[in-house]
Amino acid sequence: MLLPFRRTLLATSLFLTASALAAPAGNLPLMPWPQQVEVTSPAGKFVLTDALQIQVSGDQLMPEVNRWRERLARQTGWYLLPQAQENAGGQAAVNIIIKQKVAEQPEPDSDESYQLTVTPQGATLTANTRFGAMRGMETLLQLVQNDGENTFIPLVSIHDLPRFAWRGVLLDSARHFLPVPDIKRQLDGMAAAKLNVLHWHLSDDQGWRFESQKYPKLQALASDGQFYTVAQMKEVVAYATKLGIRVVPEIDMPGHASAIAVAYPELLSAPGPYKMERSWGVHEPTLDPGNEKVYAFADALVGELTQIFPDPYLHIGGDEVDATQWKNSQPIQAFMKEKGIADTHALQAYFNTRLQAILHQHQRKMVGWDEIFHPDLPHDIVIQSWQGPDSLGASAQKGYQGILSTGFYLDQPHSSAYHYRNEILPQPLGVDQNVADGEKAQSWTFTMPRLKGKPVDGSFTLIEGKNGWRGFIDFKGKTRRAVRDVVVKDDGNVRFAVDTWMGDTQPVLTLKDGKLGGYFIIGNARYPVTGSPLSAVPDGQPPVVPDVAGMKNILGGEAALWQENITSQILDIKLWPRGFVVAERLWSAQDVKDTGNMYQRLAKIDAWSVVSAGLQQHAETARLMTRLSNSADIAPLLSFSTALEPAQYYTRQHIKFQAGHYTQAEPLNRLADALPAESNAVRELGTHVSALVQDPQNAQAAQAVRSQLESWQRSAEQVKPVLAQNYVLKPLQPVAQQLGALSANGLIWLEKLQKGETLNAQERQQAQSQLDDAAKVQDEVVLVVVYPLEKLLAGVK
Repeated sequence: MLLPFRRTLLATSLFLTASALAAPAGNLPLMPWPQQVEVTSPAGKFVLTDALQIQVSGDQLMPEVNRWRERLARQTGWYLLPQAQENAGGQAAVNIIIKQKVAEQPEPDSDESYQLTVTPQGATLTANTRFGAMRGMETLLQLVQNDGENTFIPLVSIHDLPRFAWRGVLLDSARHFLPVPDIKRQLDGMAAAKLNVLHWHLSDDQGWRFESQKYPKLQALASDGQFYTVAQMKEVVAYATKLGIRVVPEIDMPGHASAIAVAYPELLSAPGPYKMERSWGVHEPTLDPGNEKVYAFADALVGELTQIFPDPYLHIGGDEVDATQWKNSQPIQAFMKEKGIADTHALQAYFNTRLQAILHQHQRKMVGWDEIFHPDLPHDIVIQSWQGPDSLGASAQKGYQGILSTGFYLDQPHSSAYHYRNEILPQPLGVDQNVADGEKAQSWTFTMPRLKGKPVDGSFTLIEGKNGWRGFIDFKGKTRRAVRDVVVKDDGNVRFAVDTWMGDTQPVLTLKDGKLGGYFIIGNARYPVTGSPLSAVPDGQPPVVPDVAGMKNILGGEAALWQENITSQILDIKLWPRGFVVAERLWSAQDVKDTGNMYQRLAKIDAWSVVSAGLQQHAETARLMTRLSNSADIAPLLSFSTALEPAQYYTRQHIKFQAGHYTQAEPLNRLADALPAESNAVRELGTHVSALVQDPQNAQAAQAVRSQLESWQRSAEQVKPVLAQNYVLKPLQPVAQQLGALSANGLIWLEKLQKGETLNAQERQQAQSQLDDAAKVQDEVVLVVVYPLEKLLAGVK
């Protein structure tokens, strides 16, 4: 039976209306932040002991009790006394009350709401279903804390349910194979973050990972021996089910079909010959929509998948179809003419219509990427958007359900703040684009060459009004976006910021003598730009914002973890803890959006997820750095690394492409691979520098800045022998030299700022030149200490 999402979404709507939305998040170590949280007694606590008992009524959750107790034992370090039998009498310290029994399999509209009340005597968790009870237990475990006297849970009353029903993570086993234990660990993390859909990408150009009984050459010829048996896939589904997580498999069709081509070339649109594809990117092999054997193939595979994956949805991919083979095939062109198919987009819609009929025969609904959208398709498909809120909004307005992945690509090393600002529902422009009387406006074109692909072209407009500067930007082929944090100086230097599909984008420009120069900082990597003025404010496309009915078609979103640059050895580093940030955006109320508060809670959840859920982001970093250091003493390399970040956006992939290393064989063994997406040390330094520039006599901020710079100055020296003894690290020797010099200069600038001393023009120019040189991408990393030091330098008069 195909179940709609309406019930959960309607419940969410009613809940939020009744509660007038949640208050902004507080300081409890919770993520995602619940819809309603009340601390009933700030000084009160429920003190835990090793005799803690957990009892369940209303559903057969008892097998789960041992799991919760094991996690409590890890969090407390205790050996818990044996759990009493349910009929032993007495009062449990934690009572879980489930109001109704439901089937074991989670469904798209499963009720995940719960209420949690903690008193000095214990905790009571009430939920309509076992799925809500699971989500509530994660909240309870996050609340376990230590103080100077006890292990305890604060006294709270929590009412909670998710904002969106579809909250997923895409794992890509096709590019780099993931062993089953690693997948199970990510499922543990997903459950801890209240994520409820594993989107399992099982085929692509570089590999077929699904054991087919009817087409065995797929795994025999196109997997390099790395594939999941039927038993293993069922094992993953069973494990996910116990955690209340659905598993949606993806078999990519009709493009991304190089692996299919190796095994069954007769199904392709060109005769071949074909061999295993080792390079990343978009490739030509495409299934033949005019070949009836293709649909028999699809029918057989769908039949096999439905015996393994009980979820009502099945993902068919459908993205990035290279139409070259279709255009060059005389039989396919004749087929299109015979069927009255106008173009290759319509040909893909024909293929998808046939495929959807097959899915319906097997009681499954279709999920696919943006490219499957076509008005010929019925409205019961779900469109997953990698092309952004405009694409999602347009299809939602036309009655198609959808989920958002743009802005949640965790394979790219974006900051947590960037993901956190990524609102699921499409938003209006949010800035007045009209130039009123007395206001001044300037518009400029720009072009930003990239390391791979076409340049990014567009224009931006800045308007000076009585309340300061505002503006917007128009990227070619995309809708208008408001910019923030506009700074325009008299000397023609301009800065502003905007979130784009590329990441956190910060133009740093010089507008002078009819020319635009400077660069865009995409995340942390600089891309030079050029441009020229426009004589008038250009017309732009408004954002695509659905009406109220259209908004209801947006079911949620998924974090995407494409694995060209990820193996099982570094999987956790890339997914966690940022997965919790995406989870909060999908679960919590829309007005829970304070970035500073998020980072405070994220630091606690990062540690908790290691201890309680068993995630390995820090263990993986330590293991990689131990190998790179050729020693268990990783302190010098670890300290050095806190000043660095992997080059953000697709910079690393594009560097590999330029070097001819954009392949499956590229070793992921650099320091860049061991680094988290962002440096907390640099982010915190930036916060302290901002406070110090505002108030140079802020002693606390000054001490924090001084302490960090002195630490980096020492680590720059201590790491030099480590970098010299490993060929993989040798390219970073100049970076260590730069870190030492910049730290020393930063200490000088700090002293000048505090004393009110100045820099002459030559000194300032030399300092800026040094910073600019250090900001270049080196061995796929960026010395991001440059950016807070630029703020510090600017603060010195």
